[in-house]
Amino acid sequence: MQPLRLALVGIGKIARDQHLPAIAGDAGFDLVAAVSRNARVDGVAHFTDMGALIASGLAVDAVSLCTPPQGRAAQAALALAAGWHVMLEKPPGVTPAEVRRLEPGDRTLYASWHSRAAAGVAPARAWVAGRRILSVRIDWREDIRRWHPGQDWILAAGGMGVFDPGINALSILTAILPLPVAVTAARLAIPANRAAPISAALTMAHGAAVISADFDFLHSGAQQWDISVESDGGRLVLRDGGARLVIDGVAQPLVESGEYPGLYRRFAELIAAGQSDCDLAPLELVAQALRIGETIAAPAFSF
Repeated sequence: MQPLRLALVGIGKIARDQHLPAIAGDAGFDLVAAVSRNARVDGVAHFTDMGALIASGLAVDAVSLCTPPQGRAAQAALALAAGWHVMLEKPPGVTPAEVRRLEPGDRTLYASWHSRAAAGVAPARAWVAGRRILSVRIDWREDIRRWHPGQDWILAAGGMGVFDPGINALSILTAILPLPVAVTAARLAIPANRAAPISAALTMAHGAAVISADFDFLHSGAQQWDISVESDGGRLVLRDGGARLVIDGVAQPLVESGEYPGLYRRFAELIAAGQSDCDLAPLELVAQALRIGETIAAPAFSF
């Protein structure tokens, strides 16, 4: 079988750190184009925008969109109209509504959630199944200057602020819990010179269980990405964004195959099966938090 001819759109930090190595290691894809206003990838055709790529007539089967979420849905619509399969980095768009409007037809539309491919997530989902959830605690604290240096878009309107990393926790949460989750209260701290929250505290409901979440983008100490689940059958903790799993205090053996390689394997499987996968549950939770959340003023922020 011939590899799928892939165009990578958006050549920023996440594309270089994760997407390019995953694509290079996957025989199912052949990177034929890079689309970016400011960056190039050696050895492949370069275009400054999607319109130029489409107009070029270059043979493309699929695109992977790694641009900021603002405008990503519009890019996806262009790619689908061109007859290409589309993979969306997280979050798949700014709002659930704009992603729902996309019409893939007979093409594949894949809203990828890389944290769901972390080694501990599938075993955690299996452990949770059949147990009654009593409570859940999320602690997601990281340093924006370390992980997103100079990326002003992330604190602009539509950039989601602390929910850009926080949605990774929500993607794991909605993957491992058996019932739908809803936001019941939120407190959002927004810097005076920015449009998106720099920190957030959420309360959510899962049946009778209460979920509390603390998201902090200004954490200068040890970085923390933990989810703790208390159940009638014990305690489970996912640490380091799902990379480590601890059950009742005992670290569990895991098989690590890589988050982004897993995403591209899934993308290829969906294309081969003629299917789409566009779960918007994590984005729905962010939309709920932004809609009902109490906002408080935070000091001005600069990188």
